[in-house]
Amino acid sequence: MAAQLVSPFRQALRRLALVALAVVLSFGLVACDGGQTRKPPSISPADMAIIQRQAEGFLAAKDRLPELASLVNERNWIFTRNLIHGPMQEVGREMLYINQRLLPADRAEASARASQLKSALAELDEAARLQDGERLRKGYIKVASSFGSYAEVLPAAALASGSEA
Repeated sequence: MAAQLVSPFRQALRRLALVALAVVLSFGLVACDGGQTRKPPSISPADMAIIQRQAEGFLAAKDRLPELASLVNERNWIFTRNLIHGPMQEVGREMLYINQRLLPADRAEASARASQLKSALAELDEAARLQDGERLRKGYIKVASSFGSYAEVLPAAALASGSEA
């Protein structure tokens, strides 16, 4: 009699074990599925086109650094300020447009570097306005390093297209 009661109980335990195993395998397969099919985030072609267009203006201003250096060395207060307020004036706007199109993970760093560059340009302008030669020299060093620092956050594709033109 006891054997008759134990046999259905064993069958029920086997079924329960098979169901539990099937559930565990299903969850395991679902958990392992997602990582291989997802692509890493990337900048859309439309955003890259905007970045490339704005990077051209940024790089054109960066290319004027040797001219700015000679004006600083000559302590040419007026033309230093003219260069800052003329050809280099749009750098802040260009960086803003670039930053808006970067990947979300890169935006904070790009914004911080853009702020450093704008601040350095403002300090350089103020040194030229006050005709302070030592402050002007230090300001130029900050501007040049800030241009280089911001250029590092530009996507390689934006830089490659700028050098082909």
